[in-house]
Amino acid sequence: MYGRRQLLAGAAASVAGIPLATILGDAALARAAASLLERQTLTLTSGRTVDAYLGLPRATPAPAVLLVHEWWGLNDQIKAVARELTNEGFVALAVDLMGGKTATHRNDAKRLMGRVGRAETLELSRAWLRWLKAHPAVNGKLATIGWCFGGGWALSAATVEPVDATVVYYGRVNHPTSELRRLKGPVMGHFATHDIWINRDMVTLFELGMLKAGKRSISHWYEAGHAFANPTDSRFDNKHAALAWQRSLDFLRREFS
Repeated sequence: MYGRRQLLAGAAASVAGIPLATILGDAALARAAASLLERQTLTLTSGRTVDAYLGLPRATPAPAVLLVHEWWGLNDQIKAVARELTNEGFVALAVDLMGGKTATHRNDAKRLMGRVGRAETLELSRAWLRWLKAHPAVNGKLATIGWCFGGGWALSAATVEPVDATVVYYGRVNHPTSELRRLKGPVMGHFATHDIWINRDMVTLFELGMLKAGKRSISHWYEAGHAFANPTDSRFDNKHAALAWQRSLDFLRREFS
């Protein structure tokens, strides 16, 4: 136990005060930040055991944020974002939709993404959100956030279990109005003008669907490409990533208050 405490203290010291983008862009720093989270497990009704990684802020009880990873899987980068959310005063839980598998090449990521089943993923999302809500460190307030592949799933999770807010980074928002009606809280979306996948047409239809459903959405557009908030991607835009992150934090604090 002493060795574990020493290791965590060293990891915390190595990332203290370093900007998030710097941590995410450096594999060693991201690994150090990720090591500060604690692994959690749940068993679904199918009998499958699923993992997530939990970070707690200094002061609890606090609102909680469930994070959903990109198609690369739950890597150190997303865990590092979870750690950053704890620094901002939130309980953070980074869920794993891919059974511990991660990818570094596009074809491998595509194969992993193709194995993710809708029904089981929605069950997983509901289970983890209920687990979070019941956690003694959580004050009952919940949000979801996701990037790309995870952005769409963060929105889907909010349609099966009530949350107070959702943040989508360039994720699929082509949900039918019947699903959007089940949302409890508003949705903030961060979208890129040069994104050929998550484009204006998709987002406009989403905004119209939210209006029909009587729900609130906030869309921010950036002169950037898909994955502009990922420092390991060639399309990374530090200025826009920082602005989107600050907007996300402000949005969460406002909806949690």
